[in-house]
Amino acid sequence: MEANSAAIDRYKPRGVTRVVRALVASIKGLVGAFRDEAAFRQELGCAMLVIPLGLWLGRNGVERALLIGPVLLILIVELINSAIEATVDRIGLERHVLAGLAKDIGSAAVFMSFILLGTVWLLVLLGR
Repeated sequence: MEANSAAIDRYKPRGVTRVVRALVASIKGLVGAFRDEAAFRQELGCAMLVIPLGLWLGRNGVERALLIGPVLLILIVELINSAIEATVDRIGLERHVLAGLAKDIGSAAVFMSFILLGTVWLLVLLGR
């Protein structure tokens, strides 16, 4: 019960302090992902090409949002996948079937977000 009440009694900042701390943590996460995750850097490079292309090819705001949204989703899913991998590696580097499954599922989520990107681009651009 002590560990549980310690978690409840833990100080949690509120208001502007919480927002500032969350922003700092987010920046640290983005910097860490860029520094340590080659896949994130590659997907960010892809986004730097695809986002301007989506802005140019989209005929209106809805099309532009549809063309850009999945690229941002890829980056979001990659960040979550990297967090899962870091957590699994922190727990232990020995091979375990559940650790492998967690990493594989995270990878599959990134893959599915690429499928979404291709599907949306095809539907928007071929539906004209």
